Amino acid sequence: MTRKAVLVTGGAKRVGAAFSRRFAKAGWHVVIHCNNSLEAAQKLAADLPSAQVAQCDLLDTEAAQGMVRNLAAELDDWRCLINSASIFDPDDVTAIDIETNRRAMQINAASPALLAQAFFANARSRAGRRVVQVTDQKLANLNPDFFSYTMSKAAADIAARMLAMAHDGEDRVYTLAPGAILPSHDQSSEEAQRSHRLNLLERHTQPDEVADAALFLAEGTLASGQSLYVDSGQHLLNQPRDVIYLAREGSD
Repeated sequence: MTRKAVLVTGGAKRVGAAFSRRFAKAGWHVVIHCNNSLEAAQKLAADLPSAQVAQCDLLDTEAAQGMVRNLAAELDDWRCLINSASIFDPDDVTAIDIETNRRAMQINAASPALLAQAFFANARSRAGRRVVQVTDQKLANLNPDFFSYTMSKAAADIAARMLAMAHDGEDRVYTLAPGAILPSHDQSSEEAQRSHRLNLLERHTQPDEVADAALFLAEGTLASGQSLYVDSGQHLLNQPRDVIYLAREGSD
């Protein structure tokens, strides 16, 4: 494969699928990573001009690093890794759930760092390499909900900034922080629509906007370590709870 390539972890569904489609539209070869969503990944890959599927469980660090090494041997111009895969399970700030925390810290923080390290150690590119770590606007707009998830995204953010210090030339590392975009957990359509507009612009940020931002980071010239928020200003607010619960409670 000689076309410029991107690996999108969690690239079969939700915002990950938006990343996959946007890069494909821009002429990239897209590697769609999945774990349990193999059928969706294969269907999406079949719909794209140039794509393949890579399946592994990000809880298995050896498998994750092996996936990167195998892809590096196949791809002649692997320019970008988007760490998009994530779990978003609730636990309480007053009583951490140890298993939820273990899974979140591994999948959302440790494995993305390992993937980035393996990518820089093995991938070949003719035009510099980029890592885009997807974080969350809530790191700037903290609330006590989804305790382990938020902890893991904070760890991922710090890890990405540290990696950027080591890769600040042709190779670069960025963070991309979306806001509320898609329905989560047991949200009704009405609750989701309300929660998605709890931002400064009172508008629903679209998945394609986040995907456009990722492509800009992959193809642009921003300095390593920079961050982009795509959230219609949500991170500039001071929201006391996650918007799932604010919408449910009828709060503004």
